[in-house]
Amino acid sequence: MAWSEGPGRTRLAPSPTKRKDRSEEKSKDRSKDKAATKESGEKDRGRDKTRKRRSASSGSSSTRSKPPKRDEKERKRRSPSLRPTKVHVGRLTRNVTKDHIMEIFSTYGKIKMIDMPVDRLNPHLSKGYAYVEFENPDDAEKALKHMDGGSPGLAPREAAALLERFLREGRLRALLWDACQQHGGAPEPQDALLGRIVCLPEHVSNSLQGKNPPVFFPQNYFPLLGAAVLQVLQKISDSLRGGLDCSISFVSHVLGKVCVHGRQKEILGVLVPRLTELTKSDCIWQRICWRLVECVPERWMEPVVLGFVQRAPGADALSRLLGNLVVKNKKAQFVVTQKVLLLQYGHTVLQELLETWGSSSAVKHSPPEQQLYISKAILICLSHLKEPEIESCRQELLTSMLEGVKCHLDSSLPQLRRLGMVVAESISSRINTEGPVLKFEYEEDDETRELKSLLVPAPPLCVVPNLPDDDRSEKAGAALPSVPENNKKSQAAAPVMPDEESDTELDSDDDLVPYDMSEDKELKMKAPVYIRDCIEVLTGSEDVDKWEATVKALESLIRRNPAATREVSVELAKILLHLEEKTCIEGFVELRQRAQVAILTTDPIPVSKYLTSQFYSLNYSLRQRMDILDVLVLAAQELSCPKLHGKPEDSDAQKPRIQLLPGSDSSKDWRRIVDERIKSKTRRFATGQCLVEPASSPNQFSPVAGHFFFPLIQHFDRPLTTFDLLGEDQLVLGRLVHTLAVLMYLAVNTVAVTAMGKALLEFVWTLRFHVDSYVRQGLLSCISSLLLSVPAELLLADMAEELLETQSWLGDVVEKDPDGDCRRLALQNLLLMENLKKKLEAVPS
Repeated sequence: MAWSEGPGRTRLAPSPTKRKDRSEEKSKDRSKDKAATKESGEKDRGRDKTRKRRSASSGSSSTRSKPPKRDEKERKRRSPSLRPTKVHVGRLTRNVTKDHIMEIFSTYGKIKMIDMPVDRLNPHLSKGYAYVEFENPDDAEKALKHMDGGSPGLAPREAAALLERFLREGRLRALLWDACQQHGGAPEPQDALLGRIVCLPEHVSNSLQGKNPPVFFPQNYFPLLGAAVLQVLQKISDSLRGGLDCSISFVSHVLGKVCVHGRQKEILGVLVPRLTELTKSDCIWQRICWRLVECVPERWMEPVVLGFVQRAPGADALSRLLGNLVVKNKKAQFVVTQKVLLLQYGHTVLQELLETWGSSSAVKHSPPEQQLYISKAILICLSHLKEPEIESCRQELLTSMLEGVKCHLDSSLPQLRRLGMVVAESISSRINTEGPVLKFEYEEDDETRELKSLLVPAPPLCVVPNLPDDDRSEKAGAALPSVPENNKKSQAAAPVMPDEESDTELDSDDDLVPYDMSEDKELKMKAPVYIRDCIEVLTGSEDVDKWEATVKALESLIRRNPAATREVSVELAKILLHLEEKTCIEGFVELRQRAQVAILTTDPIPVSKYLTSQFYSLNYSLRQRMDILDVLVLAAQELSCPKLHGKPEDSDAQKPRIQLLPGSDSSKDWRRIVDERIKSKTRRFATGQCLVEPASSPNQFSPVAGHFFFPLIQHFDRPLTTFDLLGEDQLVLGRLVHTLAVLMYLAVNTVAVTAMGKALLEFVWTLRFHVDSYVRQGLLSCISSLLLSVPAELLLADMAEELLETQSWLGDVVEKDPDGDCRRLALQNLLLMENLKKKLEAVPS
């Protein structure tokens, strides 16, 4: 941009688009200047000759004196000079019009004229430069100061105000329409303009440091852009109806780039409802919508199609909006048929889903959210299958179901096991309508009820037109079946029983008065008093009532008689480990477990040796092995917790008075009695903590921690005939790992904690790449217990190299593990390591 100079002529700054024209004009100007200079020189020489002649004739006395230079400067200063009013604007994009120039430069003053040369081949495009002439020279200087590229430029606030006015006056529509006209025959849209339009909120926010006007908020700008797109589509529709052709590719590129930036909700929330209405009965609008989506580039097709699918009110509207896009575009075909599961009908997609659902590798390595999504898709496909399709693939569905149930029931996660049960029940009830169906026992929650509701197909919606009030009753009455008057009362009453049940009604006992048993008292069987009597009842008694009373009273009996319990502790633990429920006693499992914990806490070393040895023995079920682990954990928790010896006395309670009885022995110690009286009558007020500290007790788990821990960690890698922790019995392995983590945490400040930490770290390192997420969670919990229990000095002294390797492994888990809980636990362990490092650095050497 440059000034125009001279009072009459205008000399323009060179523009990149007219360098050739400018060079020709400059050469002409130079030739004219040379000719004018030559003529003036000849005239000056003629004048000098005449002066010489006059001076020679008149003599030296008549010579005229020259005026001083100061008078010439004063004369030039007083003569007014014209200030320029015309500004040259260069490097313009070719779709800028006079209106755009007028709108921008009119903010600096009143404009007299705008001259914008146009291209001869494309009259609707400019040559890239313009001339703006102001009425006031000050306004021209102001415009040059703010708009020149080499100057400080327009302030960000002023630019934002101009852009806000540009948007509110609907100029964005004109810009999009000009771009559509410009690219009528061009293969590629303008990438720079496209980026400016789509990323305008980000640019304004960056320039204004986040203090941008509300119109540039994404939730406000993109609906405004959607409205502008609708207006451009309306102009395209009018042009097509008038026989004129124009391009829609630029609008498609705008739509695609907005959707790929994650703003399809805002822009399609404006476009889809309006386009759905316009395409109902207008074929031209349908063609416009088809072309709009087809011209979206391949790399942006997926978010556009997903946005249309999510916001289309139904399948009919979606087919009108997309047309044959699925057939023409492979990306759209993949999204609609594979990713969204809309156009694969029949049992084909169901078989593929069941194959994924029944894959043991997918169950182990996929997150629970993906398994839930697959289960929902299976139930939805089942609800849409018809009877002929079920008959054609009944055996295949049954085989896939059995394989999937086995994989899900073998999982260590309760959520996946429940998913397998729900899906298996649903498939069984759908394909075995006449025969027996599968039934599982599980707790129903909101997720289970939602899954079961997906199996029931939604009824078709019927739209009832609005009727006048007089016609509604008539239409409703016509829709209902006619009922004779004599049958109306019978329908209001209870349903009539069949004739076959009339005899049973006569023989019913409803008229008999029940016997009042409210005051009857239940006869309670007396429980055994000795431990050995309990052993006899549990092993050989046939009296069910006595057996129930023994099971209920066994825990309290063991805790009251520790000495007698130690004599038969191992025998009693063996009996309880193999004890089975004879009657339907309430809470039998809990009662047996509490009795086992009482035995283990009473006699820890021999009982723990027995239980840990039986964990790796033959002829035990998985349930018994997991019961052993539960008992060990509960007993370790009880042993490690401090016990309260007696209840603290209430300080506010009134103490009994001490009285001296005549003749008693207490009269000799009168001083102590007086002091106690004074103390009982004195009221004390204190603001701090209570001076009486609770009585401390030793940690009873400290001397026996090794007996609980080391036998469990020794033989985990030795497979047995019926028990293989590293093979199919990964559920028990997960429970074992979590048990070791708890035992390690409870062994804090014990003598064997360092040895336990080394063994546990080696155990974790062996199983760190296990495929089951439950096992990996337990291993990460072991690392947490190790870091919390072992002192930091001993960790760095004895396990420095192992901790560095563990830190590297934890970093890999945070980045690559598919399970969210594993990533969270690994991150917590890394934070623990960092805290230990800071704590050690803070300690002076």
